[in-house]
Amino acid sequence: MGRPFAFLVLVVSFLPVAALAESFVVLPFFNTSKNPKVDWVGESIAEAVRDALGGQGMLVLDRESLKEAYRRLALRPNSEMTRATVIKIAETLDADEILFGQFDVLPATTPGGKESLRLTARVLDLRSMKQFPEFSETGAFDELAAVQEHLAWQTLRVSVPASVPSEEEFRRLHPPVRVDAIENYIRGLLATSTEQKHRFLTQAARLDPSYAEPNFELGRLLWTQENFGAAEEWFRKVPARFPHYREANFFLGLCRFYTGDYTGAQIAFDLVAQSVPLNEVFNNLGAAQSLRDRPEALENFRKALEGDQADPDYHFNIGYALWKRGEFDAAAESFRATLARDPQDAEATKMLGRCLKKTQYRANDPNDEPLERVKETYNERVYWQLKAALEPKK
Repeated sequence: MGRPFAFLVLVVSFLPVAALAESFVVLPFFNTSKNPKVDWVGESIAEAVRDALGGQGMLVLDRESLKEAYRRLALRPNSEMTRATVIKIAETLDADEILFGQFDVLPATTPGGKESLRLTARVLDLRSMKQFPEFSETGAFDELAAVQEHLAWQTLRVSVPASVPSEEEFRRLHPPVRVDAIENYIRGLLATSTEQKHRFLTQAARLDPSYAEPNFELGRLLWTQENFGAAEEWFRKVPARFPHYREANFFLGLCRFYTGDYTGAQIAFDLVAQSVPLNEVFNNLGAAQSLRDRPEALENFRKALEGDQADPDYHFNIGYALWKRGEFDAAAESFRATLARDPQDAEATKMLGRCLKKTQYRANDPNDEPLERVKETYNERVYWQLKAALEPKK
């Protein structure tokens, strides 16, 4: 992935001025209550902090990265971590900062009262091996969303004090969510079967329709099942304030592309391309435009290729766009470049033959299937890492 070098300027105004150059990992909070039925709360706190930090432009490592670190170090996710283990996890993930902590469930102090939560957290800066002072948060159990979001705001205040928003603004961006919706969402993330995941996530979305996280995860789940129409409906519900909004629109574009809505696909890919200039986004935008016979498709295919000359699909799409224009010699060169990288590409061989015979493109010919190729992998984190590597150190 090399495209960002020429397009870094496009994204500066789209994200807060947080510490984009630093990577942050959040561990699930350890349950000190001795009640395993609330283990899910530790995962919920970590997810809430990850989303909140990501929403402020910070580079936050996801659950899958953390699971891989646990696997490499042979650690159990719900076990209490020593400081040495925390440092090993951060080093394994090449993280600059790590948040870890614990929570307890406190019984009601009056008859008919509510249980409370007490959260305690620490941030460790691996660059200077400095551990910031411990900070904590306490609140009613059924106000879990507010409690963990305030903890996230405190984390920002500790880690990036110069760019943390006001607490009022932060709360506006993270509206309260029902605790039963949060529990179902987390249980859906942790479920091992597709059926369980779908049941828990759907219940979470039903309990609190404004809750963005289950909408996004349901879209991803249905996407993996190639249920593109249903996945599109869930991706469309993801709001712009959500940290994975661009990723949701990338897959929304793919859902529309595969269901033949090329205008809708172009709109979705264009939205992402304006913020995150990834090769795969330019390529897919070009594919949607090409299927609408839009002349700007070729420019976007070339942007994708400029970022990764080794990818045969990018060469193929350029060749295909040139062939549709009747530029047979130039198209033939692109198809030769495709075959140089993938000699077994039957479609490229076929199209090279058409170029050599100067076979004309005929729009809406039932004998010609559209051959534009799209990418299904989205990795925004790679872009931010490259951007951070290019930025001068302060």
